[in-house]
Amino acid sequence: MKLFALLLLFIIPIQWEPSFENAKKTAKEKHELILLNFSGSDWCGPCIVLRKDYLESDVFTNMANDHLVLVNADFPRKKKNIPASEVVKRNEALAEIYNKEGSFPFTLLLDANGKVLKTWHGKPEISPEEWTAQIKAVCEANK
Repeated sequence: MKLFALLLLFIIPIQWEPSFENAKKTAKEKHELILLNFSGSDWCGPCIVLRKDYLESDVFTNMANDHLVLVNADFPRKKKNIPASEVVKRNEALAEIYNKEGSFPFTLLLDANGKVLKTWHGKPEISPEEWTAQIKAVCEANK
């Protein structure tokens, strides 16, 4: 059974919604919350650790698939990693609303209307399991 669950993780990987407007729509339809992560994927060390150790952990992905719509606003610096101009504009617009200070990594838990419920500056100082439990508790309290 564990092998089957592990195979499912590879078949159905965690999905990140590129459009915040679509994320809000999906969150409303599914009665889920939005996890918005601001990252610098090719220059920010704590962002890379957050992604690898937390956002890609089994405990987080299992919970996220049932409770969250995920959005990543990435701000890479290397020319080869810079996304299309419409993605850059979309991420900059999100930063104007939710990350005016330019913190990286900066993670927010939002309701389906975009209201901030909880924020994390930097990499969490707790284990991925504890962090995931915090998020799940907020999700369940807002169902």
